[in-house]
Amino acid sequence: MSWVVLFIFSLAFFFLLLFLLSRFVGYMKKEQNMEIESLKDTLIDKDNPVGLTGEELRKMKQQQVEAQRHLREVIAKIPVVQKDGRFQIDQEEVARRKAAAPGNGTAGPVEKDAS
Repeated sequence: MSWVVLFIFSLAFFFLLLFLLSRFVGYMKKEQNMEIESLKDTLIDKDNPVGLTGEELRKMKQQQVEAQRHLREVIAKIPVVQKDGRFQIDQEEVARRKAAAPGNGTAGPVEKDAS
């Protein structure tokens, strides 16, 4: 029977400590002007792993869509051929495009004026 009294006393002491801890945390939050995040706020969202705000997240997604579109356009312009089951750059097509492009930035050797 004495263990029941001991158990009740330990539970009362435990809840007293919890009460004091909650009061202390509340006091420190007020004193230091802090806000403790809830557990729900700290969970990682698969669509927003870095915790951006709604507007920042929409802006970031739009930038990613534009970057992917631009990347597809650039990749589509690269001439490729399939050799031995692998895609490789078509060197002949690249050379033909380079030769056909006027003023492609590759000038011949610059001659110095003798005057």
